[in-house]
Amino acid sequence: MEQYSGVFDPEELSVLGSLFDGAINALPPSMRTPENRTAVAKLILDSTESGASRLACLMNLLIIISPKG
Repeated sequence: MEQYSGVFDPEELSVLGSLFDGAINALPPSMRTPENRTAVAKLILDSTESGASRLACLMNLLIIISPKG
């Protein structure tokens, strides 16, 4: 992904959606509140604004903390 331009193509939306789902699934069920879901979405969008390297770091972190299975 390039710098955030405010518009995402379908492939980018798919990646961002998967990243969001992974982040939410990594949270304990009691923390999957609407407020936390919004905070995660903002974190992901802020990372796209900072560029692909920051988003890649976030994706790697989620891979590490995601439940296996």
